[in-house]
Amino acid sequence: MPAEAARALAASLQPRLNAFVALREGLPLAAGPLDGATYAAKDIFIAADRRPRGGLAVEVPVVPRECEALRRLDAAGGDRVGYTALPELAYEPSGYNAIAGAVRNPWNLEFISGGSSAGSAAAVAAGAVLFALGSDTGGSLRIPAHACGVTAWKPTFGIVPTSGTVALAPSVDTVGVLARGAADLALTATLLADPLPEVAPVRRGRMLADLLAAADPPVAAACRKAVEAIAGIGVRIDSTAALAAIESLDPPFFAVMEGEAARTHRTLIGRGLLDAALERRLSRGLSIDDRILQKSVAARPALAEEFLQRIFGDVDILLLPVLPIRTPQLDQCDPRSEHFAAKTLYQLSRFTRFVNLLGLPAVSLPAGFDDRGMPVGLQIAGRPGADHALIELARLTQATTDWHARMPQAVSDLV
Repeated sequence: MPAEAARALAASLQPRLNAFVALREGLPLAAGPLDGATYAAKDIFIAADRRPRGGLAVEVPVVPRECEALRRLDAAGGDRVGYTALPELAYEPSGYNAIAGAVRNPWNLEFISGGSSAGSAAAVAAGAVLFALGSDTGGSLRIPAHACGVTAWKPTFGIVPTSGTVALAPSVDTVGVLARGAADLALTATLLADPLPEVAPVRRGRMLADLLAAADPPVAAACRKAVEAIAGIGVRIDSTAALAAIESLDPPFFAVMEGEAARTHRTLIGRGLLDAALERRLSRGLSIDDRILQKSVAARPALAEEFLQRIFGDVDILLLPVLPIRTPQLDQCDPRSEHFAAKTLYQLSRFTRFVNLLGLPAVSLPAGFDDRGMPVGLQIAGRPGADHALIELARLTQATTDWHARMPQAVSDLV
């Protein structure tokens, strides 16, 4: 889509989706491999011409250092259309923002668009941009990809620079990309990631059977079809149980995320800038003892090695749902609503946050639809450094399926 048309579409979609916080005028572009490809950036990235707000009503107090990820994309000829909406400080798995409201789902406006990269996912799903930058601390790329029916790449921890971003929990923060299909992720991942060693193509996978059994039946059914598609391109797949191992990683994950988030943003506490619920979460994080936090961070390499040995064993990838539940409706995730359920927010990242603690790469790809016509995502987790192999596997799978190519119903009259 030409850049002018992309900006016009983004503007026309905004009243319906609330996906952007700001649109950017077209500027002269560098010559490079992206060749004017349009993209959006979650509003946590520091640009040369803009300070991010990170979901707040004011600019976030950050060191004014231009984001390395933006610099790389712009140097490659990318055309940044605008900045996408997120919950305050990217610390809410539903994508709900007490200041700006919720990003609405392009498939059905009554449903959430996922985690804190919700605006980026909605913009991609609606066709406003070819790809979008987001971040993932506990699932915030993969959850929106599930909800909006797009593809997401959560990189191996540390291979994409996070400098020039509004941090949440630096030991588990990652910067990644959302696109409609994996074919549009491949070049972007090469540009963003530091050089990685060559990794053999994916040959063997392992389905986490007890996670499928724990998921809502429509979610499990869609994921099984996607696993069959992966098997159909020649990947040998067996199965194992892993739910107990994954849930045992929750205590160190929450210690790291809550402890670091509170310390990262302690200067905002008590100033009347934050939603009351977020203020309470940050304050609770300050109660985590420094020794517990340091111990949890230091344990990550050993936990990752043990998980690779016990659960991965001799296979290349794990296959599991992104979410154990169907995408919730907006009122289930809005604290102001009588239908709000805190348990629902906890469930959203139940199958994703362990990936962040262990530093693994993961791709989420569309796996079909649930019984309400809402998208479902399959999560493919790999060994550290296998990012390009995961993206290539997703591309090959999507060459035989069309779930990622469907047009969202709630915006089809505008696109």
